Amino acid sequence: MDLLQFARGPALTWAATVFFFGIAWRLLGILLLKRSPDFSEARNAANWLGAIKLIIARSWPHREFRQRTIFGLSLSYVFHIGLVIIVFGFAPHILFLKALTGFDWPNLPSAVINLTSAITLVTLIVILIRRLSHPVLRLLSNFDDYFSWFVTTAPVATGMLAVAHVGARYETLLAIHILSVALLLVWFPFGKLMHSALIFISRGTTGALFERKGASI
Repeated sequence: MDLLQFARGPALTWAATVFFFGIAWRLLGILLLKRSPDFSEARNAANWLGAIKLIIARSWPHREFRQRTIFGLSLSYVFHIGLVIIVFGFAPHILFLKALTGFDWPNLPSAVINLTSAITLVTLIVILIRRLSHPVLRLLSNFDDYFSWFVTTAPVATGMLAVAHVGARYETLLAIHILSVALLLVWFPFGKLMHSALIFISRGTTGALFERKGASI
């Protein structure tokens, strides 16, 4: 079995299994957490409207903090949106997802994907430089932060090299790209990347509780 066969077969299968079971394990652990009884008088019913309100409100900083946080937040939005476009807009990715789910949709032009990939990669590099140079961010950062950055950046960089056929044979580059994706899938449930699956759940739950207590958002 060569490297590409291994990457496409056992490595990706094992990584996907860890990914799905890891997420299920994390979500189950949250659901089974013991909750303290709430003895406060309910002013409103806890509902989905309060959840949506808080999700929207927390998606952008309050005016008092906007000047200090706008740069970092903008970088975050750029690379998150870029990753979504790359994953769901690139034709080979769509074919792969179709094989898994049966769903199909139109792909974006290659020029759009290439430009988005370049912008996303540059943004991720800027984020790392900012983390290393910012005194507070550097103090707060740990292994999880840097390794999560690495496993997020590696698929973008290796994918660009594979498309451009730069650095090695295409089959080797594709295998390395798939292995980097497998590493991302394995790490996702156990590191800070899990916030992608939990952020709306946690904000929505908090918003529903705020609505119940009549607290302003």
